[in-house]
Amino acid sequence: MTAKMKVNGQTRDVEVAQGRPLLWALREDCGLTGSKFGCGAALCGACTVHVDGQPVRSCVMPAQAVGTREVVTIEAIGGTEIGRKVQAAWTELNVPQCGYCQSGQVMAAVALLTAIPKPTDKDIDEALSGNICRCGMYPRIRAAIHRIANGAGSAA
Repeated sequence: MTAKMKVNGQTRDVEVAQGRPLLWALREDCGLTGSKFGCGAALCGACTVHVDGQPVRSCVMPAQAVGTREVVTIEAIGGTEIGRKVQAAWTELNVPQCGYCQSGQVMAAVALLTAIPKPTDKDIDEALSGNICRCGMYPRIRAAIHRIANGAGSAA
């Protein structure tokens, strides 16, 4: 069954067959491949997108559950002020290594900074605890988030 879904500000036709994950609708129907398939069990965070501003694991969220809510993916997150700042800080501090987890990390960081503009280390650890980085870039991720919170760098 096909349904209309608002993705990155555009209305799109996506397949929402029973149980089809949002991740596959985004990747296959919308051509938005920035969100990655990692574990398929909402454990790694590589598939994180925003649904009405909240980070969700698109690998386990049924596409049909989105309804009229707005989906934002990594492809559009730079259209927001905080998204631009996060992307710039990531670049300035060379956060990505292999890069596989980074779309999910960025989406989680944007959600955190939107909710808590000056997060503590504990806030950062809690907000990103479900996002696994096999390259171990957690110190750089934390530093990038603090850089934004402190207003440093060219990410303004």
